[in-house]
Amino acid sequence: MTSRSRYDVAIVGAGHNGLTAAAYLAKAGLSVVVLERLGNVGGAAVSAEAFAGHPTRLSRYSYLVSLLPDQIVTDLGLDIDLVSRPTASYTPVDRDGKPGGLLVERVEGEQTRQSFHALTGSDEEYEAWRTFYTDVARLGWVVAPTLLQPLPRASQIRSQVHPTTWNDIVVAPLGETIERRFTDDTIRGIVATDALIGTFASLHDPALVQNRCFLYHLIGNGTGEWRVPVGGMGAVTDALTKSALDAGAEIVTGAGVRSIRPGAGAAEVVWHDGYNDQGLQADVVLANVAPWVLGLLLGEPHDDTTKPEGAQLKINFLLDRLPQLRSGVDPEVAFAGTLHLSEGYGELLSAYGAAAAGRLPDPLPGEVYCHSLTDPSILGDAPAGTHTLTYFGIHTPASLFEADPEGTKQEAVRRAIASLDAHLVEPLQTCIARDAHGQPCIEAKIPQDIERDLAMPGGHIFHGDLEWPWAPDRARLETPAERWGVQTSHDEVLLCGSGARRGGAVSGIAGHNAAQAVLESR
Repeated sequence: MTSRSRYDVAIVGAGHNGLTAAAYLAKAGLSVVVLERLGNVGGAAVSAEAFAGHPTRLSRYSYLVSLLPDQIVTDLGLDIDLVSRPTASYTPVDRDGKPGGLLVERVEGEQTRQSFHALTGSDEEYEAWRTFYTDVARLGWVVAPTLLQPLPRASQIRSQVHPTTWNDIVVAPLGETIERRFTDDTIRGIVATDALIGTFASLHDPALVQNRCFLYHLIGNGTGEWRVPVGGMGAVTDALTKSALDAGAEIVTGAGVRSIRPGAGAAEVVWHDGYNDQGLQADVVLANVAPWVLGLLLGEPHDDTTKPEGAQLKINFLLDRLPQLRSGVDPEVAFAGTLHLSEGYGELLSAYGAAAAGRLPDPLPGEVYCHSLTDPSILGDAPAGTHTLTYFGIHTPASLFEADPEGTKQEAVRRAIASLDAHLVEPLQTCIARDAHGQPCIEAKIPQDIERDLAMPGGHIFHGDLEWPWAPDRARLETPAERWGVQTSHDEVLLCGSGARRGGAVSGIAGHNAAQAVLESR
């Protein structure tokens, strides 16, 4: 139950963006209630003991933080610790039967240059790499400060960016840019992967959804660095929840919203508490759900053809020990950052072609992270040597799993493990811990699982295709909601989740911007 029947603001969904909006609005003195369908808050940003008999707390869905602005952390007084990973990435390769790999340090130094030279035979690709990412960083420095401001026009951003950079990232399909600026297949693939995380698209798609995904992965706080939250993703949710509650917001869990009915100057929200329907009125409703789901809550016609489609395979492992790699690199170096598997450029192109034709890619491209190397606190009192391992597979759209979800999931897990085994001295299975029931500690999530668990349509982790974080030059920006990129077709209902123009990932940006639109309207 809620404490009152009318609020200034009702927020549907207690994911991190909903909590962010609640904290800002409650701090501004507004009456705020957050309604959450699940029995817990946090949405995808949660930590849990996933394996019986083991105290380790895993970030079950989202797993790294890049886009969360430092300003939000400061504004809301969030007690969180985001830690840098010592390794940016490691990519094991096998060329001419000889195992090797490419190491990229988090702060690139001589070891990175030497690794590029050993792989490619010269310094040319490393210089191309440095030039390209310097160009991207300069674009990030321009865009990042605008993410918590009213939307700039595209021309405003373009005027501050070198024409070549604008063309390479915003105009030309990213595949063309990569092919023009790099020659080595491994290097090309590493660059391309940031365009494909959670996004099923051709690198040559003229719609440029891959370019937009790439940009979002590289602009967080002007650096694009992906950091590990100490205590897991649940620590971010806990800090946001505390901020919202301390400011006076109400949070109601187990409140599955059934409908939102906009009216003249207010909206009615109806939800079910597990026993009965409940209702309240609010001057404004913030929807921290996917736009497709919002359409259903508003009573709009159901249209499956517009439903988003997720495209990822997430696997959590618990290991008794880290495996040794055939290249001889220290596992604590290789696994500390992003370890790329079957993500050469040619492999990515082939995998997309297979998936687009309805076939599960083989080899399956993906990447691996070992968060416990950066944040051992998540292990609890696990025995020495224990580690978590997270695999994130790409080019695995929901449609591949429709006919046989469990069978195809098992095969996808097998192929993911095989892509790692190809570079290991010993099979990964020999390192995987067993739970209290004697079963391997493996938890896999396909898009269908994400939809079932979190009500993200199609299991799409961004709630739909990402948009450019600026407005087209001819876009209407007359209302506060339009200026902040959170408008819907109803004045009383605003987006505050990943489906907002600058949504996507664990950032709090959409929540902040929805809150600012509300405050500007009062």
